Amino acid sequence: PGAASRPFDAPRDGFVLGEGGAVLVLEELDRARPRGARVYCEIAGYATFGNAYHMTGLRPDGVEMAEAITGALGHARMDGSDIDYINAHGSGTQQNDRHETAAVKNCLGAHAYYVPVSSIKSMVGHSLGAIGAIEIAACILAMPNHVVPPTAN
Repeated sequence: PGAASRPFDAPRDGFVLGEGGAVLVLEELDRARPRGARVYCEIAGYATFGNAYHMTGLRPDGVEMAEAITGALGHARMDGSDIDYINAHGSGTQQNDRHETAAVKNCLGAHAYYVPVSSIKSMVGHSLGAIGAIEIAACILAMPNHVVPPTAN
């Protein structure tokens, strides 16, 4: 982009490549607690969804991401009104921002307008394969402090 990563901003024009990494240790809760491990969070549900729309392209209606969100909420026995923060993929590309916004609105309905949404990619860039772990770590560290990481720029 011309200046900086600006997820969801009107003049956004792409993502900034970043570099980094994070290590997450997953352990069964019934094993971690007896040994006194510090438990930072619990994975309540998950889902994955793929499509054959385009190798790298996304449909503007966000249907694929909406399916994954709906699946994860169902697996966790939650609904959209239980969500109080969204760490967005927020790559800063018009295609992704449009897709992600549509998916969130589809899954959360009117509640989507009251949920804080941000993207740390505005500050750390997009480290491609590593960004998922980095974003999870950022969310885990923000939760106990009741902090919503900002979207800078």
